[in-house]
Amino acid sequence: MSLFAARGRYLREGGAGNGVVTGKSCGKGYSMAESARRTRGGGGAARRAARSAVSFETARYIERNIPNFEVLTEEALEIIEHNADTVLEEIGVNFPDNPDALALWRDAGADVQGERVRIPRGLARKLCATAPSTITQVARNRERDVVIGGKSLVLAPVYGPPFVRDAAGGRRYATMADFEKFVKLGYMSKWLHHSGGTVCEPTDIPVNKRHLDMLHAHMTLSDKPFMGSVTEPSRAQDSVDMCGVLFGEQFVQDNTVMTSLININSPMTFDDVMMGALKVYAENNQACIISPFIVGGAMAPVSVAGTLTQVLAETLAGIAYSQLVRPGAPVIMGAFVTSIDMNSGAPTFGTPEAAHITYGAGQLARRLNLPYRSAGSFNGSKLPDAQAAYETSNSLNMGLLSGVNFMLHACGWLEGGLVSSFEKFVMDADQLGTLHHLARGVEIDENAQAMDAIREVGPGGHYLGCAHTQSNFREAFWKSDLLDYKPFETWSDEGARDTQALATARVEKMLADYQQPALDPAIREALDAFVAERKAAEPDSFT
Repeated sequence: MSLFAARGRYLREGGAGNGVVTGKSCGKGYSMAESARRTRGGGGAARRAARSAVSFETARYIERNIPNFEVLTEEALEIIEHNADTVLEEIGVNFPDNPDALALWRDAGADVQGERVRIPRGLARKLCATAPSTITQVARNRERDVVIGGKSLVLAPVYGPPFVRDAAGGRRYATMADFEKFVKLGYMSKWLHHSGGTVCEPTDIPVNKRHLDMLHAHMTLSDKPFMGSVTEPSRAQDSVDMCGVLFGEQFVQDNTVMTSLININSPMTFDDVMMGALKVYAENNQACIISPFIVGGAMAPVSVAGTLTQVLAETLAGIAYSQLVRPGAPVIMGAFVTSIDMNSGAPTFGTPEAAHITYGAGQLARRLNLPYRSAGSFNGSKLPDAQAAYETSNSLNMGLLSGVNFMLHACGWLEGGLVSSFEKFVMDADQLGTLHHLARGVEIDENAQAMDAIREVGPGGHYLGCAHTQSNFREAFWKSDLLDYKPFETWSDEGARDTQALATARVEKMLADYQQPALDPAIREALDAFVAERKAAEPDSFT
């Protein structure tokens, strides 16, 4: 698949352009919706389900205690901001096939000629000022609510691939059964805060109906926050309506219960499908990530400064439009950026240029006082191998240090986003624990100074049995649930398994241990009925 064919698929489907634990999950085991509305029905059955439910340990979203890494000087930031305003004022952006959007821009004072919108200097920035600086996304298990913005970092899984891969079946088109497995793995991954959206594209379900099954899976197989559909405005409305069933209609209007991905068709084109979905979500108080899909050298200039100028111009226009629809609508400034391999035309990942852009975009987002989405477990490898590990590590670390607030694609990404890998999902999900620990920073309280330990051991001793080690060893170090640190002989006797083999075994164990979080039977019945009714309302379509 060529770069541009892949890009078209991403944009159509909303893809890449689109637990030591801080606390335990809900011990009661029932959902927020059940807790709020148990009187609706289900009664004794719901309470019995709640008492017998198992709740898996989940880390709270990350709150950084480390500084952001900033690569742009004040002068550089001012130049990029000035140039972005010039792009909007002189060149403009396109809103094709969207007369309602053009009317909104015209009424706001923009120069609208045909489908081209030229935005006077400062207008977009003024409109963006009404967007909130932080967003609380409510989960049906209220102990798993997430805050997006400020010093927080919320981790969500891979989004959008049409293919899946595992060690047994190799690379193949994704099915709904695969999708459900990924949702279960996400629910059980203690370092993952969010269930995500299209964790893979289930190709065995009609295109016009698969969003219903995907949302139903997120709502019933997990109790973490999730994303809505963006592939067509009516599907965005279905997402809002299903949330109304799960949480209550008025609750949805008063609270953000979805965070959804809106891609800009770079360069500087805002297609009617994505903008239609954005309009639905903004009108209903649901959060959207406004994110360019940019490969430097293809959809943006080859230079870091030029790409950042385009990223800022596009996000300013998209966020401003959301505020025209509804002032105060929750939005996240996105930046999906990478570079191009000039030999093959394929996107590259984990590169220093991508890091520079990601760091710079974080600075620009903070100057706008907006939440920031970028980074992930990005890599171009075909297998979960050394290339995948190097590029993923680079991508995850730049996300942490750049101040990202919402990290989509945090685990499971393979082959430039064309593949969701089961083994890599659990490999990445395990490594996300390192981000939690890095974000803690360095403690300097009396216990951390360890002077009693140094006095107790003295010259020539060891710390293995000292009182300080005994009292701190359980929480002192991050511990992998996957990687092998055993002696060679033990490793050899156990089959000399590499990391992929260990990951295969972990996938199998997690799926075997999975237990579905409890949900009020009356709500489950209403969700089932909604999906069945919507599916029956129109014929199947696979285009």
